[in-house]
Amino acid sequence: MKILNDPIYGFITVPNARVLELIDHPWFQRLRYIKQLGLSHLVYPGALHTRFHHALGAMHLMGEAIATLRSKGHDISKDEAHGAAVAILLHDIGHGPFSHALEHSLVEGIGHEDVSALVMDALNERLDGALSLGIRIFRDQHHRHALHQLVSSQLDVDRIDYLNRDSFYTGVSEGVIGGERILKMLQIVGDKLVVEEKAIYSIEKFLVARRLMYWQVYLHKTVVACEMMLVETLRRAKDLALKGADVFASPALQRFLRERHTRDSFADPAVLADFLCLDDHDIMGAVKVWCRHTDKVLATLASDLVERRNLHIRLQDEPWGEDRIATLRQRVADHMKIPIEDAERFVITGSVVNNAYDPKQDRIELLYKDGSVQDIAKASDNLGIAALSTPVEKWYLGWPRWLG
Repeated sequence: MKILNDPIYGFITVPNARVLELIDHPWFQRLRYIKQLGLSHLVYPGALHTRFHHALGAMHLMGEAIATLRSKGHDISKDEAHGAAVAILLHDIGHGPFSHALEHSLVEGIGHEDVSALVMDALNERLDGALSLGIRIFRDQHHRHALHQLVSSQLDVDRIDYLNRDSFYTGVSEGVIGGERILKMLQIVGDKLVVEEKAIYSIEKFLVARRLMYWQVYLHKTVVACEMMLVETLRRAKDLALKGADVFASPALQRFLRERHTRDSFADPAVLADFLCLDDHDIMGAVKVWCRHTDKVLATLASDLVERRNLHIRLQDEPWGEDRIATLRQRVADHMKIPIEDAERFVITGSVVNNAYDPKQDRIELLYKDGSVQDIAKASDNLGIAALSTPVEKWYLGWPRWLG
């Protein structure tokens, strides 16, 4: 067994040699060079932890959850425990650098979940089917649905780890949850994952923490502004590259700048292989060089991002008026002496949605002593929990700081 020292949980154990082999694989090691929170370190300087950290932490919590369920009489085989560990360890392996920005600029119609599934299939083929059970659990094709819920649901070990880990590295204490207590209170009823009623206050705190972390970290207006600046920088670079312009990039990044790639493209092993060569260094290394590009729009976008001249950004409860957007874009065009269509890259608008709990998905249900179960939103006497089940949408408008 391999022992690792984790800043959140202390010493954690890699359960077996097969899991260690996966951790040592270059495709998994790549996660060391992809930050968990993308550009959030531009707001929270400590947010430099990686997806590698998170995957190992989630694997540890999976082991804790399995141990709890076994202690309560549930027969989870050694193979199923291994499969669940594989599923959670690899659940984020398809993330690209700044994945959400990448998914809105360099690739189209395919998310990191889909890429993760493709990577798992490719690894499974190389390992002669050794990951088959883990992949079935990941895709909810195994007959024990509760194991899939531990990997992906509204109360999975993924969320428990990233809330505690992200709050630790950002210093946002509102994200701290009672993850250990929640895991100790897990149960299975009718092949569904539930939580014993004694954990109701821990679940309430979990949901409130999730809502607060979204507003304070994941959807922080400056984080949103910086991510959209990166999106527009990558889009501009891609537009130029598709037209034959000289745009600096690593060989793997060149493929995604000079060609259009959709979900179908990833059926080509060469495309997937190049995607798995990308990490944060490819993107930011290129952006730093683009600061001196001859294209004024690309150079300005890149320089503003690298030198943290982030956009002014405002949020409100309704879409921004077209007149105000058009006025700002015209001011940018006049200031930079560029066409109005290019000015659109500097004045951005859209919306963000905070949905801490969705009772239409896999619900979080409490198990009572009489054997009955009830949805947390109905069981809780905290009126705020019912409110959390309603999505909140806010519309943003961002424009260059140098515009005044």
